[in-house]
Amino acid sequence: MSAFTIDEVKKTFTNGEIEEEILKGVNLTLKEGEITALVGPSGSGKSTILTIAAGLQSASGGEIIFEGKDMTKMSQEDIRHIRATDFGFVFQSSHLVPFLTVEEQLQLMLEVSETKTSKKEQSKAIEEILKLVDMEHRKDAYPSSLSGGERQRVAIARAIIHRPKILFADEPTASLDTKRSKDVMELLQELTRTLHLTTLMVTHDEEMLPYADRIITMRDGYIVE
Repeated sequence: MSAFTIDEVKKTFTNGEIEEEILKGVNLTLKEGEITALVGPSGSGKSTILTIAAGLQSASGGEIIFEGKDMTKMSQEDIRHIRATDFGFVFQSSHLVPFLTVEEQLQLMLEVSETKTSKKEQSKAIEEILKLVDMEHRKDAYPSSLSGGERQRVAIARAIIHRPKILFADEPTASLDTKRSKDVMELLQELTRTLHLTTLMVTHDEEMLPYADRIITMRDGYIVE
């Protein structure tokens, strides 16, 4: 099932009198239950297309269709609401709040995601997600006592605690060693399928590509493969 469509998306940056075209008409359809990996050299435009798709920056042209609506025509408030309710984000760094426990990290996410649930429902949701990422035994731990792999597992739990439809992952394994990277990718693969997520991932690590359902290569602002 098609969940998200990027149609002829362009992006131009202006530096003084010089215009630089970063994206030159990108077309991409993302499907539910699949991981789509964007690869390519630095400057190819892969991170730009991810941030535009996620509503973190605007396109210069084209359409971003989510649930039948063009996000490029939405107000900033409507886009903010979609990011809070329907999108999840995992980055290279876990960006955990240092003075919050694992459980508190997830409680905070439920609050900012505008999820209208009771405290009892929140506790149940946190318990279920921590089991999914195999971190329930660390719910009272602070980030400083977690390994890099554990921190990224918590970051993934935080990204999906509100049950988003689209998951954006920007270099999710770049700060991890090979074993922990594979553990994280196995987790992302399992969650994408079992929770019917639509996952768009940017990566430089070719060893992570076998975990993707589709691999899209970008170069000079185009999809080339």
